[in-house]
Amino acid sequence: MATIVPTQARSSGVVTIAETTLTGTLDTFTYKSGAIQTLIFRNATAGALTPVIDGASSTSINVSGVGSVDVSAGFSVGSIAAGAVKSISTEAIAEYLRGTIAITGGTGLVCTLLEY
Repeated sequence: MATIVPTQARSSGVVTIAETTLTGTLDTFTYKSGAIQTLIFRNATAGALTPVIDGASSTSINVSGVGSVDVSAGFSVGSIAAGAVKSISTEAIAEYLRGTIAITGGTGLVCTLLEY
């Protein structure tokens, strides 16, 4: 079980970054609505990984001009090649982050959660 601990990045000086290696079992973090958070995934493994971020209470949302969109399967970050780094603003995927959050498919990824 890995809990991604946020790093307070708002500073006028040097900030020590907290990194968390995902285990594949109950990997999670806390989404703070209204806060500026960036989740960073660094693939320290020898192969590509495709993590999915899923909130247990995410079901479907109504999108203007589209209708109902199912978000219950979670948000796929997409394939992250060995040695590559991807980041995402949690605000951009807020509808996927309702309830207890689980990250699957990311065993071995090194994650950082920056908060501003």
